[in-house]
Amino acid sequence: MNGQRTDVSYVYAVGRDTPALGEAVGRIGTAGVAGAPVHVVREAGLGALVADVPADRYGEEGFRAQLEDLAALEDTARAHHDVVAAAFATAVVLPMRLATVHRDDESVARMLAERAAWFEDRLARVDGTLEWGVKVFTDAGRARRSASAEAAAPPAPAAAAESPGRAYLRRRRAQRDDRDTAHRCAQALTERVLGTAGEFAVAGVSHRPHQGHFAPDSGENVANLAFLVPSARGDAFCAAVRRLDAMAREGEAPGARVEVTGPWAPYSFAAAEPAGPGPKDAHGR
Repeated sequence: MNGQRTDVSYVYAVGRDTPALGEAVGRIGTAGVAGAPVHVVREAGLGALVADVPADRYGEEGFRAQLEDLAALEDTARAHHDVVAAAFATAVVLPMRLATVHRDDESVARMLAERAAWFEDRLARVDGTLEWGVKVFTDAGRARRSASAEAAAPPAPAAAAESPGRAYLRRRRAQRDDRDTAHRCAQALTERVLGTAGEFAVAGVSHRPHQGHFAPDSGENVANLAFLVPSARGDAFCAAVRRLDAMAREGEAPGARVEVTGPWAPYSFAAAEPAGPGPKDAHGR
């Protein structure tokens, strides 16, 4: 035995060092990553929710391997979210990025001391708010059905004698037109979402649209937005966005649909980090 540490300190979230943060830990138990119990590292009036997890799985090389195993990555992401959500139900916390790890708890404490002012500023910003996600998708099938209903005209007499080649080209043009219509509708719907959010949200961010494994089963995700909304106005915001979707379905933007999710802890408004030493992810300590 060489006495080398085999665990790293996994940081879920940072909040003010209050009794509510301690209550959150009591609720979480061992529901987190690798089934490791969560504890609080305290420094400078702040508290970080931390768990000791195996370095071979959550250090730089270990987590890189997880990135190639979608099932393992999803398990880690779900466990991370469960801890953050349980904490946020009791206390105001800033969620850390997935796989934010430090060498040990002493390193976590130093990070809190060095960035105390930044954390306090960000905690004040999100206090009393909730994050809502809004995604806008194309729906070419709905655009095609709407266009067909509007046209409602019998086919031209020559269509019956149309050659297979001409029929193929006509179908391809129709598909292209459907996609173009769907994108125009989705862009128009996105502008309406942004206008509505301006009436409720105190901040907003635009994320990269979902693609590949994370893409929806139908349609294309053209806008992936997050808004920070005062808690008291969250239900009204959600209802307003859903009205936009209903109007789109009724014909105002037949080639698009909108989906609202939440409320969430403020992931999108806590991830940015100031320059200088501080939290490290799986690529550093």
